[in-house]
Amino acid sequence: MIEARFHESIADLPAAAWDALLPDDNPFLSHAFLSALETTGCIRDDFGWRAHHLVLHEGDKLVAAAPLYLKGNSHGEFVFDWSWAGAWERAGGDYYPKLLNAVPYSPVTGARLLVGNTAESDLRRQALVAAMRAQVDRYGLSSAHANFLTDDDLPAFDEHWLARSDVQFHWPNRGYSDFGDFLAALNHKKRKNIRHERGQVMQSGMRIEMRGGDSLDAEQWHQIHALYESTFDAKGNHAALTEAFFVDLGQRLGDRVQVAIARSGSTIFAMAMFLRSSHTLYGRYWGATVDLPGLHFELCYYQGIAYAIEHGLQRFEPGAQGEHKLARGFLPVRTHSRHYLADEGFRDAVRQALKREALHMDGYAQDLMEHSPYAQR
Repeated sequence: MIEARFHESIADLPAAAWDALLPDDNPFLSHAFLSALETTGCIRDDFGWRAHHLVLHEGDKLVAAAPLYLKGNSHGEFVFDWSWAGAWERAGGDYYPKLLNAVPYSPVTGARLLVGNTAESDLRRQALVAAMRAQVDRYGLSSAHANFLTDDDLPAFDEHWLARSDVQFHWPNRGYSDFGDFLAALNHKKRKNIRHERGQVMQSGMRIEMRGGDSLDAEQWHQIHALYESTFDAKGNHAALTEAFFVDLGQRLGDRVQVAIARSGSTIFAMAMFLRSSHTLYGRYWGATVDLPGLHFELCYYQGIAYAIEHGLQRFEPGAQGEHKLARGFLPVRTHSRHYLADEGFRDAVRQALKREALHMDGYAQDLMEHSPYAQR
C-alpha cells in the first residue's frame, strides 16, 4: 500500500534514503544541496519559497520522492509564467501560492521524480504526479509545475499537464585532448575571437585559477559571496543565496564545488562558481568588482571548458539563456517543463498559447543550429 506524505523540511527525511532514489550524482538533487538551501536561510516565506516535499512510503520504507515547494511568486524558477499569473488574477483568481516541482534557483535539467531503479519505477513516477495533482485540488491551488525535466520523467505527465520547452546552450565534450584541440574544432572566426578574449585577460596580470570548495577558507568564501551579492544588486536583482549557503556547500560537497577566481595577491576581484557530477559541469554564480574585457567569458566559460576537458566530463551546462554562448562553442539544447492548471477553461486557453509558442521555439532552435560555431567537416 503506497502512502503519499508531504514534509515542510527535507531534514525530516533521511539523507541516505533520499539519495538512494537519485538516478545519478547530479549535485542539485542531493539531500546535501537541498538541505543547505533550507538551513542557511535561502528557502523562506518572504522569498516566496516554502518546502513541501513529497514522498511515497510502502509501510516504513521511502520508495519515491519529489523536491516540492509552495511558491508565493515566480522568482528563481527560470520558466517564466508571469503572463499566466497576470491573466488569472485579472480574471479574479489567486494564482499564488502554486505548487512547484523543481530545484530552487537552479535552471538545471535533472530528475524531478525520484524513484530509484526498480521494476516499479514508472508506476511510482505516475503516483508522484497523481499526488501533486491531488494536492492542488485538496488545497484549492491554481496550478502545479514541474521544471527542467529529464526524458525519463516526461511520460509520467498525462494529457492534463501542458507541455512547454525552451532552449539552453550546453558545451559537448567530443573527446578533446586539451583546450587547443577544442579550438581547432571551431571555425576560424570563432577560434580567433576566443584567443583574443583570453589574451586580454592574460595581459591584465590577474591570476586565474580554479579552486575546489574544500580548499577555500572563510575569508575567501566571504569575498566570493560579496562578489555574487554585489553583482546581483548592481543589476537590480535579489541575491537570495546567503554566505552561509556558499560555505556550507563547500564543506558538504568538497571539490564537487569548483570556483574560478581572478585575484591579485589575496584579493579576489571576480569569480564564477560551478558544481559538478561525474559527467557534467554546471555553471552557476558569477560576480566581479572590475570591468575587465574578456574576464566574464574567461571565468564563466573558458575555465569551465578547460576543466571539463581535463577531468573527462561529457558536457558543460553554463546556465540559462544567452545566445552569446553559441559563439563560444556552446550548442542549443531543448529543455522541458510540464504544467497543470486546475481550471479547465484556463488550461485550454494556455494550451492554445503554448502551441503558438512551440512553433516559434522550434524555428528558433533550428535557426541557432544553422549558426553552429564548429567548422564543417
